[in-house]
Amino acid sequence: MPGMAANSKIFEFIKLPKNFVINYLEWYQPKANDDLSSYVNRLTKKIHGQNIILIGQSFGGIIIQEISKIINVKKVIIISSVKSRHELPLMMKLSKKTKAYKLLPLNWIDDFESLVMFVFGPMIKKRISLYRKYLSFRDERYLKWAIHQIVNWKQDFPVKNTIHIHGSQDLVFPSIYIKNAIFVEGGNHAMILRKANWFNENLPKLIIDDSND
Repeated sequence: MPGMAANSKIFEFIKLPKNFVINYLEWYQPKANDDLSSYVNRLTKKIHGQNIILIGQSFGGIIIQEISKIINVKKVIIISSVKSRHELPLMMKLSKKTKAYKLLPLNWIDDFESLVMFVFGPMIKKRISLYRKYLSFRDERYLKWAIHQIVNWKQDFPVKNTIHIHGSQDLVFPSIYIKNAIFVEGGNHAMILRKANWFNENLPKLIIDDSND
């Protein structure tokens, strides 16, 4: 599951063994009164099979943790994400208390540079044009809904069988707030794209390794 506003192309550099059956999930427009639970319930209808391992990046990591509460999965792997509301950065926590997130001017969704830096963090400013094809779900209603769900996420404790992979230089979810994760040195919030070699070497091992179950 890709991160907020992104499509499944963000996984294009990840090469998994051919014996893995891969199913890419995509965002869809939330309904007017959708909460996280109702949205995720409809998303689970697209998931089939056995020995399911969910992989999600950023907000997609939150989504797959919620999916794991509804269907039986073997393992949850989150990338550049958070395992509970306690790992959200201080600014998001303050935004929740003050409701400041509701005042965000989302007219910048038409300013692609602003959107990319909001989704992937400011460290990718010099490479913004390369990220255009990854952020295709830019509807204002969806973005307002997504920001609300992240800031108001209620999960207190990590779900069972969760593996957390996080970049040491992530500025969206700073590593100082993250505990019990596999830290990728030099990785930022866009490391699913920029550290593909690390993922191609290590992700298959993490998927297969039953000691994490």
